[in-house]
This record gives sequence, structure tokens and C-alpha cells, in this order.
Amino acid sequence: MAAAEQASEQDAAASKKEARGAYRTVIGLEVHVQLNTASKMFCGCSSAYAEAEANSHVCPVCLGMPGVLPVINKRAVEKTILTGLALGSTIPEFAKFDRKNYAYPDLMKWYQISQYDMPLCVGGSLDVDAGEGMKRIGITRVHLEEDTAKMIHATGEAGDAVSLIDVNRSGTPLMEIVSEPDIETPGEARAYLVELRNILVYLDVSEASMQHGQFRCDANISVWPEGTEMGDVKVEIKNMNSFRAVQRALAFEEVRLREYWDEHGEMPVQETRGWVEASGETVSQRTKEYSHDYRYFPEPDLPPLAITRDWVEEIRAGMPALPDQVRARLEDEIGLKSDDADQLINDRALLLYFEEAAERYEDRQRLANRILNDLVRNLNDAVQSVAESPVSPAGLVELLELEDGGKVSSKMGAAIFKQMFTTGKGAAEIAAESGEQISDEDELLEIVRTAILGNPAAVEDFRAGKKQAASFLVGQVMKATRGRANPGAVNEILRWELSD
Repeated sequence: MAAAEQASEQDAAASKKEARGAYRTVIGLEVHVQLNTASKMFCGCSSAYAEAEANSHVCPVCLGMPGVLPVINKRAVEKTILTGLALGSTIPEFAKFDRKNYAYPDLMKWYQISQYDMPLCVGGSLDVDAGEGMKRIGITRVHLEEDTAKMIHATGEAGDAVSLIDVNRSGTPLMEIVSEPDIETPGEARAYLVELRNILVYLDVSEASMQHGQFRCDANISVWPEGTEMGDVKVEIKNMNSFRAVQRALAFEEVRLREYWDEHGEMPVQETRGWVEASGETVSQRTKEYSHDYRYFPEPDLPPLAITRDWVEEIRAGMPALPDQVRARLEDEIGLKSDDADQLINDRALLLYFEEAAERYEDRQRLANRILNDLVRNLNDAVQSVAESPVSPAGLVELLELEDGGKVSSKMGAAIFKQMFTTGKGAAEIAAESGEQISDEDELLEIVRTAILGNPAAVEDFRAGKKQAASFLVGQVMKATRGRANPGAVNEILRWELSD
């Protein structure tokens, strides 16, 4: 190509790009949530399969054998309705199940029992804060279906690649929450997922662990030039197992789609792409299907559901306090800092620990500080959960009361907490073994005078107005008492002794 022709094409491309101007990003999220029911969705098999031997929680129904009939799990329906109520959804008087037809090795029947045009919950919204103020994200629907089996890709004895199927997960109740395409940034998507997960945990409908596959997200994203009508072409991203991964995958795809627009002047073909954590990029998997590709039709083996208003109100009456309500109580009634309240709300187990300790201790902010610093740090170092903590809420309160009573200093308290965590001993026992804080003025006076006599240069510096000299002398006293001297009392006695 001649240089003039190449330059002309580049100018034309630049002109098109300039004409399009800025882009707008459109994101919608589909969240699949494993419900924590005792049995599966349409059979009596236990859904507690996480630690079970492969293919041990199965029966003819979840294996997809011919001639078997499914039975609806009422508790799963109630948990789905409860979720819809928490999200402000409308609960229709009638709902039904449908067959979603597609062929894949992890789908035992080669169809999935799901819901199509008459879901359990319709509409709703979720308010999120991604750092630029509150924003309302619409909810399209909340429906109920069954989970698939699990594919395990491995290497065979001959070194060849093999794929194995564990059917334990097949038939587990799976709730799908579909958002409206109201999300505009990867940060908003992450904030939406965090807030949604908190609600699900507070409702006790799921443990909602992304790492264990109980809270799975598929993200749909498209990019359109400002001023143009939004089309129906979108890219779906899968294989994201953390909030960070979702945000990173969407950010990568947002850039890729804008660059595609710059080069081709249109959205690429609708497809499904997978997120590769190691390389930090998405890769194409297959052309994305449309709803008509699944050939939905009403499930002939299940009757439609009649949802009475009395039943809905009975479910609503059992709704616990939701994260926003708990946040208001922590900040407005208890007086915690906003960041501390958010950290507690984002970890339900940590919040319960705090609430139990708060029943015994009045300074709730101080209590929160110790939990969010000492407890969390030691749990992270030991790779333990809150439930596994050797320091109970009552044990932490015991330590704080020793500090309040002047028996141990805050520095000693931190060391004692570490010993409590590693040995399981109580605060009073450890304090007795190591010696309580020295606050007796006569005892401290003798130690301070010894420090003064032994460090004449520091004394002269102190009298010359050098503040660091006082810290040095206090340090000498702390060293002599192995950290047991009351720092406040030492400072007061030291300044008295050195005053003219």
C-alpha cells in the first residue's frame, strides 16, 4: 500500500473515532447462588456434598434416569421468595418451572429445570455505593433452578487429558439473580456484588462463598459510542471466582471492546469469553446463545406454583435485619466509625463476634478497634476463621478490663492477646505469669531515679529542651521493668524529678 493511501486510511479511521467521541459501558450481572437447603432441588439427596466422595450424593432423579419424577423443594422456594422480598421484588401469584434444553456433559438429563417467563420474583432494586454516592441498580428477576454436575479435567494414567464428572452437585437448588443493565463501571459491578452477597448471608439463604462456588457471577458487557442507540449484542464473561476477578475481567473487556470499536466501528460478534486469572485477560470460548436457542417449554412433570399472599407475608415476617439496617445501628446507635461498621458488616461472623463482646463491654469503638486489628491480624496469620479463634469474645473483654483497671498497659495487652491466641490461656492467667503493670508510685520513683542517675547526658539534653531525651529515659525505665511500668505514671514522675 502506498504511503499516501495508508495515511488517508489512518486519517479516515481517526475521523471516525473522533466522530464517535466518548464511549459508554453497559454491564448486567447474572448471579447464581447455591441455597443452603438440607436436600437438593427435586430429590431427597443431601446437598452437603462439599467434602463427600465423588458421586456419593446421587439418586435416579439427579442422575437423570428415565421415568423418574421430580418433587419441588418447598424450602428452596421460600428462600427465593425471601430474597425477592429483601430486594423489593414483586412476588406473582403464580409461577412455573420450564425445561431449558441444551446438551453439555455436566447436564445429566440434557435439559435443566429452570424458570423462563413466570419466575418467582419480578423486578426490584439494590442501592450501592461505588465511591461516587449511592446508585440504584435495577433487578430484572430472581428465579429458581437446579445446578449442574461438576466437570473435573485431569490427566489420565497414559498422560492423556481426561474429563471426569462428579454428579454430587447436580440438582442442588440454584437461585439466579439477574440485574438490569444499569451498571456503568467495573467498580459499580464489584460494589453491587459485595452488597448483594451481604444481603444473602444476612438472610441465611446461602453461605455465598465465591471460593466454594456458592456465589457465581456471569457478567454481560457491551460498549457503545455516546449518542448512538444501544444494540442487543453483548459479551458474556465466565470463570470469575472473586470480586477482584470480576472487576479486573470487566475492566479488561471494557478496554478490548473500545479498541475493537476504534478499529472496526462496531461491536464484535456476541460471544462467551472466559477470564484467565494468570494472564489477566479474557479468551473466547464460544458464540453466545440467545434465549430461543434453549427451546424453553413448561416442565411437564411439575405443576405450576400458586403463591398465596398469606404465604408471602409469613415469609416476610421471618426476615432478619438487613445490612443497611445493621449499618445504621452500628453508626447511629453504637457510634462506630463508618469504615469499621462496613468492615464488620462485610464479615457476618466477625459482626456476631463483636455483638457478643459488646454485650459485656461498653466502649464499643475500642472493642471494634481490637477486633479489627489484633483479632483479624492473628486470624489472617494463622489462616483461621472467626469460628476457630482461640480467643472468645468474653476472653477479649477480660483483657480490655485488665487494661482499663491499670493492671496491664496497652502494649502489654497486645503481647498478652498474642499469647492468648497461640496458647488458648486467659488474659488474667497470662498477666499473672508475666507480672501485672507497675503503677505504684513509690516503686516507680525508685526505678526512675536509677534511670536518671545512670544517664546524665540524657538528663542534660532533657533540660536543654530536647524532647527525644524524655522518650529515651522512659524507655530505660520500661526496659528495667520488662515493659511492665505504667507509661503515663513514668512520664509524670520523670518530669517531676527533672523539673527545676
